[in-house]
Amino acid sequence: MASDRTSGTLDAKQLEELEKKYDSALNTRDNGPTLTRAVYWATILFAAYHVWTAGFGTPVDHVHMGIHLAGLFLFIFIYFPVKRTPQSLSHDGAGLLKPGNVPLYDWAIALTGMLAALFLWISWRGLDAFGLDIPEQALRQGNPTTVDVILGTVLIFATLEIARRTIGFVLPLIILVFMAYALFGPSMPVQILQHPGVDWHQFVNNMYFPSEGIFGITLWVVSTVVFHFVLFGVVAQRMGLGQFFVDNAMMLAGRYTGGPAKVSVVSSAFFGTISGSSIANTVSTGSLTIPNMKKMGYPGYFAGGVEAASSAGGQITPPIMGAASFLMAEYLEVPYTTIVIAAIVPALMHYVGVLSIVHFTAKRLGLHAYPKDQLPKFVQVWREGWYTIIPLIALLIVLFSGYSPNMAAFIGLSLCIVVGFCGIDRPLTLAIPLALLAFIFWKASPASGEGFSATLAGILAALTILGSLHRNERKDFKDLLDSFHVGVQYALAVGAASAAVGIVVGVINTTGVGFRMGFMVTNGAADMATWVHPLLGWIPAEAFTEASIQQFLSLVLIAMACILMGAGLPTTALYIMLVAVATPALSQLGVPPLATHMFVLYYGVISEITPPVCASAYAAAGIAGSNPFRTGLNAFTLGLGKLLVPMVFVYAPTILIVLPEHFTLMSFLQVSLSCAAGVFAIGTAVAGYFIDRMGGFARFFMVVGGLLLVAPSGSSDLLALVIVGLVATPQVLRKRAQQTEGAIGDAAER
Repeated sequence: MASDRTSGTLDAKQLEELEKKYDSALNTRDNGPTLTRAVYWATILFAAYHVWTAGFGTPVDHVHMGIHLAGLFLFIFIYFPVKRTPQSLSHDGAGLLKPGNVPLYDWAIALTGMLAALFLWISWRGLDAFGLDIPEQALRQGNPTTVDVILGTVLIFATLEIARRTIGFVLPLIILVFMAYALFGPSMPVQILQHPGVDWHQFVNNMYFPSEGIFGITLWVVSTVVFHFVLFGVVAQRMGLGQFFVDNAMMLAGRYTGGPAKVSVVSSAFFGTISGSSIANTVSTGSLTIPNMKKMGYPGYFAGGVEAASSAGGQITPPIMGAASFLMAEYLEVPYTTIVIAAIVPALMHYVGVLSIVHFTAKRLGLHAYPKDQLPKFVQVWREGWYTIIPLIALLIVLFSGYSPNMAAFIGLSLCIVVGFCGIDRPLTLAIPLALLAFIFWKASPASGEGFSATLAGILAALTILGSLHRNERKDFKDLLDSFHVGVQYALAVGAASAAVGIVVGVINTTGVGFRMGFMVTNGAADMATWVHPLLGWIPAEAFTEASIQQFLSLVLIAMACILMGAGLPTTALYIMLVAVATPALSQLGVPPLATHMFVLYYGVISEITPPVCASAYAAAGIAGSNPFRTGLNAFTLGLGKLLVPMVFVYAPTILIVLPEHFTLMSFLQVSLSCAAGVFAIGTAVAGYFIDRMGGFARFFMVVGGLLLVAPSGSSDLLALVIVGLVATPQVLRKRAQQTEGAIGDAAER
């Protein structure tokens, strides 16, 4: 069914090459057949270890994080050369100096990095061997031994190097600035930034030993939660859930004006619920939607921009939100369900904005819906794909029942294997669903301690049986192993960036620079407000008082910093860094903590579609055959809703629902409906069409009206309705006149 609709589009091999080109996680070195096979099986074991520990218990933090980080060092130094060029990625023959096409220096760094990562485990209770006399770790905290300093130094620079090799030089450069600040605090030229400084021994102590620095909360959450959900997204997609989402999006949105573009938006929203990668989302759904948009008459750059903006929206779409939701719950120490509920309305605002622009652009260009014969049939889609949603249902049930995210991921992954790869026609594979049933009933028994309730166990058992008995086609186990392998590859960049960001968190905790930077931002905004207020203070509205202008300028400065610092980083890593750097400034403005975290996440994600660093837009441009920069500009324009809504978190936190001190039903309805109307109005201005085509002045006033609607104030809403009415009224009159002329003309012909 899917192949019929995608004929004439890029084939699977071309899409794989495109994803490799724009997703650094897959653009790796050719290691030759022997080492490639060995590393392939090593990644399978690495994934299996994480799946096992998610279900049966994670080792203590320094052991588990050490194993995870050691795996990152091994795979990244084997897969990624010092500099990625066609020559360094190709296999030019292995030899004594390049075993497996990996230079000896890469092997040396990988092995010493692995030793440094595992040394805390080895020496936790002390070490009296190999001529070493190292006391237990509790006695070394604050007073590291020479061996600790050497291995800690290796770990710090190896961590910076794996971040550089996987995602580029921007993040390591930022981290080096923070390191210099920690080491040379007394020499800072700005007095407010000066601090006593730390020597290298103390710096290594803070970065190497848990629970700050590299072995801090960032690496812990990534190794226990984020990795599992990246793996789940890849396995679920390979099992067929991605195609099922696209088919349902076709049925829901394909029948309306500008059908292919709306399918792109809806399918990307669905796909974003399981995917941690905007690029994977772009390539998976864009392979169908972008060629179809072009066939229907959309310009290539616009088609690519629609897909990139929609795919980036997946990172803020509940329930998984590119795995950032789990980090947010950990940081704020609130239930995961709180984050999901808070994210619902803001995510809807993003899609209202994208759909508005898509709809009115289609109206302006005279584009139509998919012909009915090209739309999939509901009965056929659900008959062929219903079973693929079982793992996602089980995962969400476990999550919303209050169990840990890694337990939910374990159940979801296990059911992916049962549903996609095990069946009654393959009797030997039934051992897996039987083992899962045994696990579920064991978790429901008193012997497991705090396990599943009887109701939850019954639901999961029923889903397991249903998933193993369905009659649809199963995938080969080779596909399962390949998806585990690709899942590990996707997780490498996230893991490397998160481990490196731990250094930033450690420096901020050590020096208090976050609060110093927050003070600088608010002071700088105060100086700017003093200059701006005389120009705007005459306007009789609270928004134009000097204090209000200062707050707004502070938010703008923080938002710009989030977009710039987030360039090219994975969602989880950029969120960790931005929370550490930006939240102190927002806290000084009196913004609620949840609104603060959502604010920095949204503006960080916007960096994914902000030129010049917008990998998702470049991948979409590769499919569309369009200019990458122009595609990026269109993606940014389409994401304007995501640009405006975070400001609403700050001025009207009622939109997040879960903050009882700010929430009332009337305030929520007023803010959310006016915000949606404002995003809609701005969408018409971007498209240049509302009831009829709009000229420059009409578009300008529509933007002004939209901004006033987004601003959470009853008086601004009334003013906005007047302005929008002034734009809409002439359009209505002109449209009626055209219809009347057309009717008269038809009558005359008759």
